[in-house]
Amino acid sequence: MELTRNVNGKLLRCGCTTGACAAAAAKAAGTMLLCGTPVERVSISTPKGVSLTLDVFDIRLSGDFASCAVQKDSGDDPDVTNGALVYAQIEKSARGIHIDGGEGIGRVTRPGLNQPVGAAAINSVPREMITEELYLTAKKYGYEGGFSVVISVPGGEEMAKRTFNPRLGIEGGISVIGTTGIVEPMSNQAVADTVRVELRQLKASGVCDVLLTPGNYGEAFVRGNLGLSMESHVTCSNFIGDAIDAAVELGFSRILLVGHIGKLVKLGIGLTNTHSSFGDGRMETLLSCALTAGAGLPLLRDISHCVTTDAALTLIWDAGLIEKTMAELGRRIDAVLHRRVPEDVTIGFLCFTNAQPICGVLTKSANADELMKVWRIKE
Repeated sequence: MELTRNVNGKLLRCGCTTGACAAAAAKAAGTMLLCGTPVERVSISTPKGVSLTLDVFDIRLSGDFASCAVQKDSGDDPDVTNGALVYAQIEKSARGIHIDGGEGIGRVTRPGLNQPVGAAAINSVPREMITEELYLTAKKYGYEGGFSVVISVPGGEEMAKRTFNPRLGIEGGISVIGTTGIVEPMSNQAVADTVRVELRQLKASGVCDVLLTPGNYGEAFVRGNLGLSMESHVTCSNFIGDAIDAAVELGFSRILLVGHIGKLVKLGIGLTNTHSSFGDGRMETLLSCALTAGAGLPLLRDISHCVTTDAALTLIWDAGLIEKTMAELGRRIDAVLHRRVPEDVTIGFLCFTNAQPICGVLTKSANADELMKVWRIKE
């Protein structure tokens, strides 16, 4: 695989996610199980629409099962799993495709993550990729039964110690993740520079107002829930503070930030770079806001054990304190944003969640509704 990305004039090599490796290994093993011959290279389609052709290692084939591995290659954006062998062992079953984790794959021990408690930490998209590839393989060979799939990563337990998994309540190994199948390399400075370039281009087109979202969740909410135009929009990723600074320096007069609670909650303690490497503080912020709203010790203790903001919000909702807690968070976010801009720049925000039953806007600045009129699509 030789996918590359031009980042500020430098050609960087893309990689593949652990999820893509697991799907490729599963397809290769499933093919070998059905056709009875070794498979040394395998091609899969990724959710990003990119086709990957990957080498297959450590092939083991018997009448009852097939096993093989695909090596993780993170490209020029290496992580702790770079170079790891992602194995899939496949056996036939009566019906359906059942996926589990073996050696080196973590187990979920707390609620609020992508998979339920007790399940292997193989996220939804990789599971869908594995299922799709095996379904197509079975169809190709006329097989009408099911598959039992075990994904493993030898050494994964040691790798996981250098990740956030232990803190999140994922024990015993790494997570198999990835939403696109492709790892796109980009350094922190490269991301910040790219955001600044997009803002500069927007300003050069004569626009004086900018709508900022950290990523896909924000963009989807802006389009689907708020019905706003994306014409003067920039994705700022984790670089909220840098994006605001650049917008001010370039002369934008109005800035509206729309983001998921998982990102914007960090603004409540002054973190304007929301990447996990710069700090977390999500639960600590919600704890403080809930305490101000009148939460008692039992609720605070339960919040401290949550691993996601949505899980904590559910507890606060059940306690009848969501409105007061979010009002306090809103005041803190508003103060942080206003300290970032001069008096002649108007800035506002809207913070939301997709979690049920709360689903929707959690808190917003007093001027958010007025600012949204700038981007409201006129019928």
